[in-house]
Amino acid sequence: MNDISKGIYTEINIDSKSYPLLLKQIPDPPKILYCRGDIMLLQNESVSIVGSRNATDYGLWVTKRLSKTLAQNGVTIISGMAMGIDSFAHKACLDAGGKTIAVLGNGTDICYPKSNEKLYRQILKSGLIISDYKDGTMPQKYSFPLRNRIISGLSKITVVVEAGLKSGSLITAERAAEQGRSVYAIPGNLNRNTSFGCNKLISDGANIMISFDDVLRELGMSVKISDDEYKNLSGSEKEIIFCLREHGEMTVDSLYEKTGLAPSLLTGMVTVLEMKGHVQTAYGKIFIEK
Repeated sequence: MNDISKGIYTEINIDSKSYPLLLKQIPDPPKILYCRGDIMLLQNESVSIVGSRNATDYGLWVTKRLSKTLAQNGVTIISGMAMGIDSFAHKACLDAGGKTIAVLGNGTDICYPKSNEKLYRQILKSGLIISDYKDGTMPQKYSFPLRNRIISGLSKITVVVEAGLKSGSLITAERAAEQGRSVYAIPGNLNRNTSFGCNKLISDGANIMISFDDVLRELGMSVKISDDEYKNLSGSEKEIIFCLREHGEMTVDSLYEKTGLAPSLLTGMVTVLEMKGHVQTAYGKIFIEK
């Protein structure tokens, strides 16, 4: 019997029109998806975000900014509701008013880890929780690596924020590559264990993410700028921000060509934007949005 307090329960057979096309295209798609919540989210443009359970402050900051940027542009965030990066991706997405899907390694009626009970309830209200395990199935060690193929299989792009040498996130990245999907990795400090996996992925050919909008550009989406985030900026300042978001790193000359602002005015405005924390400079001439 369906417990409405645990979301609307649905079973989606692989032959159903509701079954997500991207997932159907992977080598070993689940025959049935067990779902709780809004199954219409399975048809949305989605990006998977995964990472270490032992996340650093930097990793959490990246996850928050990336999730917020994607959510504000209508992209659904998919992750595994594990502690660390996964949970933070879900939370940041919901805080930004976005939609998120959690893929579990157990039945959808069971919250694991138990400490994520509040997050579990929040996702049930406005998102979706799915699994290829029937209700009542308890989490097992082997079930999480298996469910990772679903996390990557639901998206065209998987982003690994932080990952240690033996991180399950590397399994997700490997599944994404096998499925012919794009993999992005966030470069990290050489002296942190949580950076090893991402740096190795980049060394092996994964895309290096240098802007929070890289993923949007690959999806062919135009970048929307949040009015709340930049409400105190002038029209010209917003134009500079838009150029940086659209093109990534730019020189002063490139900004001048794109905006038409006088070089002297442009230099001063970039300095002000840096003081406000919206951009940063590298080597005195490259401007990157924070």
